[in-house]
Amino acid sequence: QVQLVESGGGSVQAGGSLRLSCAASGRTYSSYAMGWFRQAPGKERKIVAATTWSGSSTYYADSAKGRFTISSNNAENTVYLQMNSLKPEDTAVYYCNALKSWPRNAFDTWGQGTLVTVSS
Repeated sequence: QVQLVESGGGSVQAGGSLRLSCAASGRTYSSYAMGWFRQAPGKERKIVAATTWSGSSTYYADSAKGRFTISSNNAENTVYLQMNSLKPEDTAVYYCNALKSWPRNAFDTWGQGTLVTVSS
């Protein structure tokens, strides 16, 4: 059974940091790159960052460049998103997923996501 479990969200003030974690199981995730996506209220879900499991290739949306860092632990099937210098516009539900194609096309099965709220 495919399972994606995101964690690490919370409420922070602008300028603060959070580290999100995504535990993947049930699929041969090692065969696919992984991405973090986010969906703000009333908006479409969009890619934030992506990485291969080896870390040899990464991608960042313009909104994440210079502030967010994606990383992975292949042995634990876990992907992380370190978010620094958070802004109120980063407020969203964050999801992880495997990528059908690089760098933003994800499979259809999603986890429950983790909510990030940034106050000004």
